[in-house]
Amino acid sequence: MLVLALDTSTPAVIAALAEVTDDGMRGVAERRTVDPRAHGELLAPQIATLLADAGATPRQLGAIVAGLGPGPFTGLRVGLVTAAGMAQALAIPAYGVCSLDALGRAAGPGRVLVATDARRREVYTATYTDGVRTRGPDVSRPADVVVDADRAVGEGALQYSEVFGLPIDDRLLYPPGEALIALAADRVRARAPQEPLTPLYLRRPDAVASSARKPVLR
Repeated sequence: MLVLALDTSTPAVIAALAEVTDDGMRGVAERRTVDPRAHGELLAPQIATLLADAGATPRQLGAIVAGLGPGPFTGLRVGLVTAAGMAQALAIPAYGVCSLDALGRAAGPGRVLVATDARRREVYTATYTDGVRTRGPDVSRPADVVVDADRAVGEGALQYSEVFGLPIDDRLLYPPGEALIALAADRVRARAPQEPLTPLYLRRPDAVASSARKPVLR
């Protein structure tokens, strides 16, 4: 089954494509552009280019996988709205996965801290042992993070490497598309029903509606 994965939880706009088979995955392709201010402008063209390069059309997709975050409100919403809209239009299921889990899975064996930039001088974090999450996800200041790992991955880990005091694998800064699809592969194979794509914001958006009544000038 041909599966599309999307993630906009970080400054990277990610679209990936793979064939999920009964015993694994094949033909993984990914397009990634790092631009924290252009998620809305970049995602649709990346999907179109990815499918065209693979000689595929949207109608050939069997499922969509979306990174649920955690991530900043505006960017994260772009990927989830796109995934939900495509799934509805194509009448195929969409499955959500924690974006940090993709980094944790890709990091491989051992104890790993995953950290991504949450802005406001904070980070989203989770801790993994052999690819399985054992703590988090959380959002906090870097100095308040419980460091129970031997190394770290993610752009937040690189940004605050002096605070964490861990070796950083700078090859893993953003959620890999292959890992996103792998996390949902069992649901894809089982043809599990559609799931709500509930974002992991972990905090209120930066911009909120004011509840105060404003005086009217006459």
